[in-house]
Amino acid sequence: MRVKFKRGLVLLGLAIVVLVMAACGNNNTAGNNAASKVELTISAAASLTDALNDIQKTYEEENPNVKLNFNFGASGALQQQIEQGAPADLFLSAAAKNLKALVDKQLIDTDNQTNLLSNELVVVVPADGGAKLASEADLTKAEVKHVAIGIPESVPAGNYAKESLTNAKLWDSLQSKSVQGKDVRQVLQYVETGNADAGFVYKTDALTSDKVKIAFNVDPATYTAIQYPIGIVKATKHSREAEDFYAYLQSQEALDVFVKYGFSVPAK
Repeated sequence: MRVKFKRGLVLLGLAIVVLVMAACGNNNTAGNNAASKVELTISAAASLTDALNDIQKTYEEENPNVKLNFNFGASGALQQQIEQGAPADLFLSAAAKNLKALVDKQLIDTDNQTNLLSNELVVVVPADGGAKLASEADLTKAEVKHVAIGIPESVPAGNYAKESLTNAKLWDSLQSKSVQGKDVRQVLQYVETGNADAGFVYKTDALTSDKVKIAFNVDPATYTAIQYPIGIVKATKHSREAEDFYAYLQSQEALDVFVKYGFSVPAK
């Protein structure tokens, strides 16, 4: 009986050891899985916020080993951050010049960049009875007290607006009414909250808000074509994952999401 009892204790001890080892193994596996998850940082123009947040859900479901972190802002400011060494794996700009500047400084590989999307410039007014505007000339009306525009030096939408107003010989005369925003989303907010009577934003931004309405489309002949180029930052530590997401954004699945939010896909 004593022998059988001792044998039972030995077997019980072995069983406990096996269970403990299995538990440790599972914990290590969970830890390894967590550790192996790659985080990509994408610096992207503020006007892409809604579309990219939508794309993020689908992409992370299809690629559970990847976590997407977006850094949204004005393209000029994002360009400067990358130049100063801020961590970024991809850059999606709202103007070709900002990405080209990084290519020229050899911070983005020429073989890993492409023009992804295009957009339109519009003028919005508050949805609840804003001023009746049909053209840029109407912005000079006395009833229009403040016109919101992105800072032209860093916000592409602001630069496009300045270009158009300059061509219409209205830029100087509207300076006293100008209210500048740090990015196109802030310009939209100024109009939404009534802090501006009108604002220059992208068509895609106007479509995201029920607090504004499009007064008119800015004549595309008066400003440079709006392009959204994307490129992979050379300093990325996750080349394969960055290339995979770069390719995915050019897929029909992703492009359909961009189109849903009002973007256009340029002919290749």
